Amino acid sequence: MKVYKFGGASVRSAEGVRNLCDIVRGETGDLFVIVSAMGKTTNALEHVLEQFMAGDREATQQAFAVSETYHREIIAALFDNVPEDASSTHRPFVAPCSLPAVEELFGELKNLLDSCEPKPEEYELWYDRIVSYGELLSTTIISEYLNHCGLLNRWIDMRQCFITDARHRDADIDIERSAPLLKNIVYGECPGQSEIRTRIFIGQGFIGGTPEGEPTTLGREGSDYSAAVAAHILDAESLTIWKDVEGILNADPKIFPDTVYIPELTYLDAIELAYSGAQIIHPKTIKPLQNKHIPLYVRPFGDKTRPGSVIKGEIDHPIDVPILILKHNQVLLSIRPNDFSFVLEDRFAGIFSLLERYNVKINLIQSSAVNLSLCVDRSRHLEEVVNELHRQQYRVVYNSDMELLTIRGYTSELCDKYDRFPGAYLTQKTRKIVRIVRKKV
Repeated sequence: MKVYKFGGASVRSAEGVRNLCDIVRGETGDLFVIVSAMGKTTNALEHVLEQFMAGDREATQQAFAVSETYHREIIAALFDNVPEDASSTHRPFVAPCSLPAVEELFGELKNLLDSCEPKPEEYELWYDRIVSYGELLSTTIISEYLNHCGLLNRWIDMRQCFITDARHRDADIDIERSAPLLKNIVYGECPGQSEIRTRIFIGQGFIGGTPEGEPTTLGREGSDYSAAVAAHILDAESLTIWKDVEGILNADPKIFPDTVYIPELTYLDAIELAYSGAQIIHPKTIKPLQNKHIPLYVRPFGDKTRPGSVIKGEIDHPIDVPILILKHNQVLLSIRPNDFSFVLEDRFAGIFSLLERYNVKINLIQSSAVNLSLCVDRSRHLEEVVNELHRQQYRVVYNSDMELLTIRGYTSELCDKYDRFPGAYLTQKTRKIVRIVRKKV
């Protein structure tokens, strides 16, 4: 068994879905495919959610109509261009824009948006209920298209396979409870298909469900985590993430010039880079793979003949170039007790517990005798956190629109270049890593 993961950029168009089909066709063994929502669908459904939470029914339906039209256009383009030599195992042709399984999902979501009155404090809960439809739609369309092109597959609802905690928008998968559910679906018998063994399985990234059946999401870019857990449970020989780059680079080529290709990294390298905000991999992804020594390949979606990069236990050539990671949407908090008492460990515990309660992720910590500086992800709960700290007799100031630049394996030249940047507010340096909190460029 191999596991393939395709991100939203890879399947943002009918052309991308056809390319996915071509890649899947080239794999002759058992294959579990994890797919994200198409293109910018997650962003689009977040906009639907905002209108829904504001109680504006008309704006909600208008926002949903944009996403619905986008998916219908992809369906029409796909099923108007099915190869004529498709295998005889394909399903009967379905008229463009009218796939029954997709229509059912559209109907479910429309009914949800029409019939419910959300409460402001339920934002995270409704986020998971609404935004999860992006992955359900993409995988349903892709499963139907693969079947139509002769690649018999089984669509799997990962909300029923991945049991998670109830931490909405950032749930963790309970692997022990999820394993028998996924294994039973993949390796158990499927009614009505016993005469033809299914070797291709299509499942959603990013989503799971609580034991009570409530949908959850795993955090933005959580499809990598989904794929890693599936690989772990199914004892896969490898996981391949298909991206729109040649492999792993030492920096984002859209931000930094002269990027360098890195052919291999260790699991430890990948964990450190992911924690710092590198987009190559979701931070939760590595542990399930490392525990079973499953290699992770990052390969170019546009050219399946190229090897890409690999993340594994041991590598032949250590990384010998600086790696630059820029994490956007940061806020720099400065917290000080009103009575100027020392910020000791007991105060740390209370502050960190508060941030944990509001699901605010801390990316950098720096303290002095009476001041605690925290670089955190921007959150819709920031004002609530600040108000609570004020009630606990802290003075709090913060700077929004910040970025966190991490340079791993830095040189003196790079330090001089970025540390002297006029908008640099805070610098933290170790032997191998320098981290700079700066105003957004």
